Parts: sequence; C-alpha cells; structure tokens
Amino acid sequence: MIDWPNVTASGPRELGLKPEELQKSKCVLGFIPVIYYSVLLCVGVPVNVLTAVALARLASRTKKALYYYLLAVTGSDILSQLFIIFVGFLLETAVFHRDVPSLLLHSVSAAEFAANHASIWSTVPLTVDRYVALCHPLLHRQISYPARARKIIAVVLALSLVSGVPFFWWSDMWRNSHAPTARDTVLIWTHVTIIYFLPCSIFLVLNSLIIRTLMVRQRQQRCHEECGPKSAPPGRLGKTTAMLLAITSVFSVLWAPRTVVVIYHLYVSSVHRDWRVHLAYDLSNMLAMLNTAVNFFLYCFVSKPFRGAVRDVVLLRGGPLYPRRALPQHQAPNHASISSLYSGNHKRWQRESTPLSPRRATKPS
Repeated sequence: MIDWPNVTASGPRELGLKPEELQKSKCVLGFIPVIYYSVLLCVGVPVNVLTAVALARLASRTKKALYYYLLAVTGSDILSQLFIIFVGFLLETAVFHRDVPSLLLHSVSAAEFAANHASIWSTVPLTVDRYVALCHPLLHRQISYPARARKIIAVVLALSLVSGVPFFWWSDMWRNSHAPTARDTVLIWTHVTIIYFLPCSIFLVLNSLIIRTLMVRQRQQRCHEECGPKSAPPGRLGKTTAMLLAITSVFSVLWAPRTVVVIYHLYVSSVHRDWRVHLAYDLSNMLAMLNTAVNFFLYCFVSKPFRGAVRDVVLLRGGPLYPRRALPQHQAPNHASISSLYSGNHKRWQRESTPLSPRRATKPS
C-alpha cells in the first residue's frame, strides 16, 4: 500500500486549487483498472455472445423454459458489459475523464443501472422456476413453458428499464466532495436494496427450500430402499440445481464488497476524500463486474448439453433442431432385452411369436 496524503502541504493559492480539491483522493491502482476492464470486455463479450448462441440452440431444440431464462441472463450481462464497462468505466472515466455533457453523463448512468438491474433480476425467475420444478413438480408442468417464460422475461426487462430512471440523478462518488444529501441517501439505499439485499433474500429463501426438499427426499429414499427405486421421488442434487446454486452463490460473493463499500461511503467516509475508500470502491467494482463473465464457465463445468451446443457452434455444425425420437416398437433392435420388448405389448408380441395352428396353416380346399 502507498500511503497517499489526503492534504497537501502547499497552499491553495500556490496550486490554484479549491479547498475541497486539496483533499481529493488519488487512484492508487493507476492504470490497472483500465487494463482489467479492457481484458474483461475483450473476453466477456465474445464469451457471452457464444453463450447466447448456444443457449438459443438449446432453447429451440428442447423447448424448455430454463434455457430462455438463462438466455435472458446472458443478454443482460452483455448489456451490462457494454454500458457499464465499455461506456462507463473505459470511455467516460479513462478516456474523457468525465468531461462530457452533464445530460449525457446522467443518461448513461440511468442506462447503466437499468442494465445492472436486468442482469441481476433475470436470475430471479430462474430461481423461482427451479424451486417450483423441485418442490411442486405437478404445478411446474402446468405453468412452465416457453411462451410464459418469454412474457416473464419481457416484464423483468421492462421493470428494470423503469427502475433505472431515478438513477438519472445519481451522484458521482469519485468527484463529489460534499456530504451525501437526502436524495443521495434515498438513491443509495434504493440501489443496494434492488441490486443486492432483495434478490439475495429471494435466493437465500428459495435455495434453502430447495436444499431442504432434497434432504427430505434423500431421507425418504434411505427409508424405502427395500421397496424399489420408485417408492420415493429422486433426492439427488441435479445438474440444473447445482448450476443455479453456483450462479446465485457467485453473485452473492462478488457483489457483497461493493454493497458494503457504498454504505460505508454514505455514513463513514467519502470516496472523494479518503484514498482507502477510493481503493476499496475500485476493487469492489472490479469484483462485481467479474460476475458478468463467469457464467459461461459455470455452464460448461456443470452442463453436458451446453458443452455440446458450444462445441457445435465453435465447429460451425448445425446440430439437430429437435431431439431424436425413439425407435418404434416394431423396429426395436435384435439385441434388446426380452423384458423391454414385452413391456406394455405382451399380448401382441405373444400372438406374433406363436406358431400357426394346423387349422390356420392348412390351405383351404
């Protein structure tokens, strides 16, 4: 750590600076954030575009609402990378140093918050869908289908766009030297509630119910093992559920530091005046933006169908648009088991396999 002084020894007249500018915190990281965000953008955007194409193929092939929700999360991450990382951090901060028209600055701020809210809240319908699928499977068959998923996604995106409008008046934490006003307090608490406390509460409650349901089913399986495999519903942690838990856990971990720093800035010390808070805010933003580029690797690690779809996209293979249908019963392979051939069609196969009687075999005279 470099101990940057907050107050210089020279007088204000000698330096030609205002008194509040003498206490302005310095960026300890220097050009590291610029390099970090450039690499994150160059890696994150292509990776998310690849993810979107693979998920679109899986959605059209399987007609599952799950892939539509994941596609919405990926699209929102792309918007966050373009508005927040490219426009906000790189263009405004690194290139123009905030020397842009005030109207444009505030408009971009509202767009950044809208994209941020969409990226986070697109995960909430996914969590609800997985909860209903595991805890209320019969209800899930009735209410979970692609058309309804698209409507839910459209509502979430519209609400995210509306929720970004109040942040047109968001104060620039790096430049404002005055104490936070009442409006700043309302906006900051609204921000941390929308992007962290409320979605994390939903994730915590639903994920806890999912884990509890799986534990109950595991106990039921142990108690009914002697009754056969169909005596109790499956209790293992499926890959889709594991992927959901990974997505929500990574989000909670990566966004927690930024939430703490924003509240600390509000009540304890300003980012403008204290280089330590400035450093913490820079690092917390870097961690939070990392969340927009890690989902691809989580999907690849957990989901075999997703890996196959990515392989098809990379190798420029079309792949089947629809899943392969099972062979009809009369075209079953010769090496199929006797029990599988007889299940459900015992009488029909018995008639076909029985030799003709003498009366039927004899030609009519």
